[in-house]
Order: sequence, then C-alpha cells, then structure tokens
Amino acid sequence: MDVKFIYGDTLEKEEHMHLEPFEYEKPNSLVELEALLSKHADEARLLAGGTDLLVLVKEKILSPKMIIDIGDVAALQGITADPAKGLTILAGTKVSTIEHSAEVKEFAPALSFAAAQLGSSQVRHMATMAGNVCHGSPSAETSPVLLAHGAVLTIAKAGGERELPISDFWLAYRKTALAPGEYLKAFTLPALPKNAAVEYAFKGLRGAMEIDMVNVGVYLELEEDLETVKEVRIGMGAVGPIPYRAVKAEAELKGMKVDDAFFAKAGELAAAEATPIDDVRATADYRKKLMSVLTRRAFSAAFARIKGE
Repeated sequence: MDVKFIYGDTLEKEEHMHLEPFEYEKPNSLVELEALLSKHADEARLLAGGTDLLVLVKEKILSPKMIIDIGDVAALQGITADPAKGLTILAGTKVSTIEHSAEVKEFAPALSFAAAQLGSSQVRHMATMAGNVCHGSPSAETSPVLLAHGAVLTIAKAGGERELPISDFWLAYRKTALAPGEYLKAFTLPALPKNAAVEYAFKGLRGAMEIDMVNVGVYLELEEDLETVKEVRIGMGAVGPIPYRAVKAEAELKGMKVDDAFFAKAGELAAAEATPIDDVRATADYRKKLMSVLTRRAFSAAFARIKGE
C-alpha cells in the first residue's frame, strides 16, 4: 500500500510501506547458525525479536539480503546463576524473561528493573537484551546497568569464541565490535562481592513507552568499614553517541567516604563527563543536570541497599 505524506502546502513525499525482498533462514542449532553466518557474513542480519531490526528495514535504513531468525535456537535461550561465577544470560532470552526471572532479581535486581522499563509488555515479550545492546542505541535501557555490572560478552563464530568487556563493545553510534560472521552469544555478570550493589535510574518525558532522556547505572563497593569507597563504576546512557563509563569520575571517587558530599561529587563528576546533544526530548544542558541528579540518587540507593536499609 502506498501512503502519501504532505509536508506544508507544496512538498509531497511518497513512502512505500513494505519490506524489500530478502532471503529468510531459521536455523535450529548453533552449527546451522554459524554455517549461515560464515557463508553470508556481509549480507545477513540476525532476527531475535525484530522490535528494532524490522523497523530499520521498513524505514530503509537497513537493506539486508538475508535475515536469519534465531528464535528456534534453544542453545541461545536461558538464564543460569552461580554464586561464585555470577549470572549468565544467553543472547536469545526475551526481555520479559529477564524482567521476571527469580535469578536476575536475586543476583542483579537493577537489571530486572531496567528490563521492566523497556517498551511495552508486548515489546518485552518479543525483544531480547542482545538486540537492545547490538542495536547500539545510546539510550538503551539495559546498557548502563550492564556497564555498571562490568558485564563480559561471549562473542562466537564458526570455529571459536572470544570474550569482550561490554565497555569495549560499542565503537560509534550504532557500530559495534562484532566482526563479519560473529554473533553475540551470552552475557556474564560477575557475582557481586560482599558490600557491593548496582542501581539504575532514568528519566523520560512520560511514565512509559518513551525513549529515555538520560539513564545511568552505578556500581558501588565499600571497604569493610562500610563507609569508604573501594570500587565504583558509572555507566551513562543518552548523553553521548554510545553508552559509556565515566572513567575519570570513577577514578576520583575511589577512596572517598560515602556521605552527602560524596553523592554530590559523584553527580557533579558524571555530569562533567556527559557529552549530550540538543534534540526533541531535551536540551544538552538539561541532560547534564539530569545526569547529575540521577547519578546522585542511584549512588544513594546503592548505599542504602548495601546497608540493608
């Protein structure tokens, strides 16, 4: 069906609301998937939930010659938890499964909360966290939490696997470290040490179904005195072309005593490393102020969680 859009009084533009032709494959195993990727590395795109991919294809931003549906690959679905090793989430696991998983709520409650903020219930039942991450959007809900957790990605291809810290995964806007023929296989969130917590904070224009203006994930680990910062991570979203860590702020916050001055300093330093733009959702200046406030709140919540409050 052709839909005609009118811009002003004289400008007309026709949009053809259909998908361009492509080949469709649906492997049942990792062996079949890897064989397809080896053969069609430069022309194939993986379909997990399709909530991002199909929109980009319809809008002609992407024009893959082949789409590989991984929905039937059981080896890419599931969540396992180990008190020593941490939490492993396979790439085909739906966001709704992560949201409601008892293991995720126990080992990574901030990730469960962030997953619950992604789109609508219908979207979460289709979408995967791997798609959310591989899409490369700077405002992706799960990315700041994964940065805060220090998540490690398992990236696979025919003949081998490699591990990559998630902080090295995004190279530029919607550009990742995946090489031709590779795919994201799993996320591993290391077990949290004693006296540590992760929290997530965000702000959108409305309460639901909205891309975040700013989001942030923080990791706080205390010394045995429960007052001194041993380790800290700050994962920032929607304030740059990619999700990224505020590494300068992290270095300066280590060793500080946790009090109101620490929370204020954390917000100030995070905002200083933010490089947002003006767009339809917010001005750059407002985003910087939001980053300061949200970082302060997230660290306060993490401190309260560690103290059992």
